[in-house]
Amino acid sequence: MRLWVYNVFVMILAVKKKDKFLEKNFESKVTSSETMTLLLNAKKPPSLPRATPSPRPLVPARSIGMVEEAAARGVEGGSPSEGHEEAPLSAHLSLALLSLAPGRALPLLPAPPSPAGRRKMPNIKIFSGSSHPDLAQRVVDRLGIDLGKVVTKKFSNLETCVEIGESVRGEDVYIVQSGCGEINDNLMEMLIMINACKIASAARVTAVIPCFPYARQDKKDKSRAPISAKLVANMLSVAGADHIITMDLHASQIQGFFDIPVDNLYAEPAVLKWIRENIPEWGNSIIVSPDAGGAKRVTSIADRLNVEFALIHKERKKANEVASMVLVGDVKDRIAILVDDMADTCGTICHAAEKLMEAGATKVYAILTHGIFSGPAVTRINNACFEAVVVTNTIPQEQHMKESNKIQVFVALL
Repeated sequence: MRLWVYNVFVMILAVKKKDKFLEKNFESKVTSSETMTLLLNAKKPPSLPRATPSPRPLVPARSIGMVEEAAARGVEGGSPSEGHEEAPLSAHLSLALLSLAPGRALPLLPAPPSPAGRRKMPNIKIFSGSSHPDLAQRVVDRLGIDLGKVVTKKFSNLETCVEIGESVRGEDVYIVQSGCGEINDNLMEMLIMINACKIASAARVTAVIPCFPYARQDKKDKSRAPISAKLVANMLSVAGADHIITMDLHASQIQGFFDIPVDNLYAEPAVLKWIRENIPEWGNSIIVSPDAGGAKRVTSIADRLNVEFALIHKERKKANEVASMVLVGDVKDRIAILVDDMADTCGTICHAAEKLMEAGATKVYAILTHGIFSGPAVTRINNACFEAVVVTNTIPQEQHMKESNKIQVFVALL
């Protein structure tokens, strides 16, 4: 068998060399003047002697079957565009040998992709900003990788300085920074980190922003009011972010402020799990939204729990101050569960809790995605009639939990 394959290769090389020799002789013998004479006289060009092709070797039927079988194994994988590997070189060789057998046609094989078309999947690098290092550590622990090395500091004039401590060339970089604490400094720090990774030739930079900054300034509700959420979106895009991951945006239309992909995660699955595991009589509960904007959120949760929902309509005279509240729904002799996306000074949820108790609710819980708790928030919670105020881990709560035993944290992000 090996001798037969060797003879075939020798024959192919001999035929190629002979064809090149004939082409060279034809070009040298037929000059341009002779060609013009032939055209004018309408005569056929002189025929050149052709070598008699050597007969094809006889291939035993058993060998043909073996080659066909090897070729079929190579073709069965399909084309690279279908998600399969390209046909191996042995399959191409087998089909080439098979085509030399009498009466056999050469099947078509997809061309193997060029080396330039193959792209190696970049590795993952996760860096943490100053706002929520505990969350970033939880993420890398879950993934089984190390947290990226980065140094953030301030100059004497309070300018932010960021130094990426390892190479990110060709890497898939994730920067975890929540919109909490000193929001303006943290936002600027995140923008500098994104830009530093981008100009260091990172393959892709994803900004993980559990609590999106300036999310409440998402519309022009009065004359000369800014749309600051749109401004933040523009800043992230210009800094070099390729992808945004956030959680429970205050308004879903903020996703439309970006020209890059935005993943808006929802805390609803974690909220449902907490209610079922921590409220024994949750079947007799009612889900309440403290404002009209959260009606869609509470109806979705109520449908999943197969319970009823209620709504509180509120009016504000100015920011962080509620003028009046009207309860829509029956909460008498039921456990009221207030659900909202965020609580800042907690004036709304504390007034809502009082309204629910006046309407006959037996217990009141508050479940929030983002517990900002600024100003007098913790004091108000301690003085309110809550059984518990439960928040996710999108914002650090260690200090708030020390100041109030009503504040609890459940993990919605890892």
